[in-house]
Amino acid sequence: MPESLDELEQRRVAVLRQISELENFRAGSITGTGGRCGTPGCHCHQQSDPGHRPHPRLTYKVNGKTVTESFATPAEQRKTEREIDAFRRYRQLERSFVEVNERICRLRPVEDTLTPEEKKRPKRSKPKSRAK
Repeated sequence: MPESLDELEQRRVAVLRQISELENFRAGSITGTGGRCGTPGCHCHQQSDPGHRPHPRLTYKVNGKTVTESFATPAEQRKTEREIDAFRRYRQLERSFVEVNERICRLRPVEDTLTPEEKKRPKRSKPKSRAK
């Protein structure tokens, strides 16, 4: 059964409420970098050594450029993970908001807002006579 216009408008209000209740959020992802460092005498350059442990870093884009940040503490990393999770939730809600608005637009009746000049039908153009 298709939803009514009232039901869709209630859904839109609910989605907006959920968006407004989101905590702080940010775009980005956390990745681990590790491997070999640039110090030739370091243990990581020994053949049997697996290298340095992965160091988690936050990466995100600013004006098309990738920015990378390190975490000073594990607590800072956990805080950032929560912010990224909230951003993913925001993106889901954003898609829902657009979807419900599109459905509302399709269901909403067309209003007759034409001016009297616009209501006048344009005269059909007559083909030009080729006779001379």
